[in-house]
Amino acid sequence: MLFRRQVEQVIEQQRLRKTKPGLDHSSMDWWDLSLIGVGAVIGAGFFLGTALSIQRAGLSILLAYIIGGLIAFKVFSSLAEMSTRDPQEGSFRVYARKAFGPQIGFTSGWMYWLAGVLIMSTEVTALAIFSQFWFPTVPLWVFAASYSALALAINLLGVNDFGKIESLFGVIKISALIIFIIFGLLVASGAISLIRPPASNPGDLMQWFPAGLTGLWSALVFVLFSYGGIEVMGILSHELKQYKDIGKSGKVMLTSLTAVYALALLFIFLMVPGYAVSTAESPFVTALSTFGFGFADSLLNIIIISAAFSTMVGALFGVTNVLVSLANDLDAPLLLAWRNNRGVPVPALSLTGLGLLFAIVMSFLLPNTVYEYLATSAGVMLILNWIIILLSNLKLDPHYASQHLGITMKRPTGALLSYVTIGLIILTIAGATIHLSERIGVLFSLSMASLIFISARIKELSGAPGGLVPARKPYRDN
Repeated sequence: MLFRRQVEQVIEQQRLRKTKPGLDHSSMDWWDLSLIGVGAVIGAGFFLGTALSIQRAGLSILLAYIIGGLIAFKVFSSLAEMSTRDPQEGSFRVYARKAFGPQIGFTSGWMYWLAGVLIMSTEVTALAIFSQFWFPTVPLWVFAASYSALALAINLLGVNDFGKIESLFGVIKISALIIFIIFGLLVASGAISLIRPPASNPGDLMQWFPAGLTGLWSALVFVLFSYGGIEVMGILSHELKQYKDIGKSGKVMLTSLTAVYALALLFIFLMVPGYAVSTAESPFVTALSTFGFGFADSLLNIIIISAAFSTMVGALFGVTNVLVSLANDLDAPLLLAWRNNRGVPVPALSLTGLGLLFAIVMSFLLPNTVYEYLATSAGVMLILNWIIILLSNLKLDPHYASQHLGITMKRPTGALLSYVTIGLIILTIAGATIHLSERIGVLFSLSMASLIFISARIKELSGAPGGLVPARKPYRDN
């Protein structure tokens, strides 16, 4: 979600280039796509959601992030294959429509919008929790309402170059993680001493599986949630100068991301005992507080809040435009596509803003557990769409192969690994039902997904004007 504006700006630039003769319309290098992917993925889900993972899985969370990286790479590979063989506006929901019909395309689009709303809600909740680091007596909902109002105001103003601000905070956020890792290396080498020795002992099996294998299993949903955003790479993959670089770009992005995730978490365990981590603050802030530096933890908290807020504003923008896209495809009321003279889709923004209102109400009613509920719901809704992406590629692959489109790709996995990945995602959802707090999020997401599917079925059967329609762009034949 973070780089949604940059994505749209890149696509618009490519369209302008296509109108000028003699210019190559594909101008993105593979490392550009890798950087955008890293910036799109890292968000508050990692800076705060890892606290939930650590509580569940202990040191075995490091293994979980490796598993999560492999799953995310397979999903990316599937989406990239479809995007390069058959570029489409709307990306994966259009492929779902092609593979399984308008009903599944409708379902995929609305599930993605709802996942975006839930992710946006987790961002505003995380912002409120981070802010309570300095003002613990201020109710969570007050901060949530304040950040929501500010984000809505920025989007209503239609600020044109906010994408540049998002890029800046994306770099700051990544830099903060790298500096944290360097700090951890200094601690591991003995160059910096802790005020108190950490209790985490990598040689102790109980430190790895404090709650047994079920702890690792139940934490996987938060791990996959941390990889949300890889869809951006699939959307932009066809803008590469060389299609053959798609695999390289994805490997570099996900390998780098997984390494940063794993190293940052490892050094948290070296700085602070796992039992001291809580969702009351970011684990990184908790770790830095052990050094007694009066400014380090507060400075990191400021950086995290700044980056998370830019992520939230970008997410609000992106989710709103998903709704506009649905309206343009007649999968939502046409009213939602209307824009004012500033180019702001006010009806779509208003409907999306209800998600922020939902987060505020939840923060008021359930301040101690709201983040866990929202993160679980968002994670499940997100990876349900991953399943649709994988199935769509499996269904469309034989057709694309028969068209001889002239695109050769080094496919790292085949159909078998796609089914294995789908199985792992289903197991992840099942693992999220172990704890009651996560179970509620799973039931909510599955209920909403079922409601969306039923709505699509009713819309299709009604045969009313504006009913479900096929993809606007048919299969490309050469």
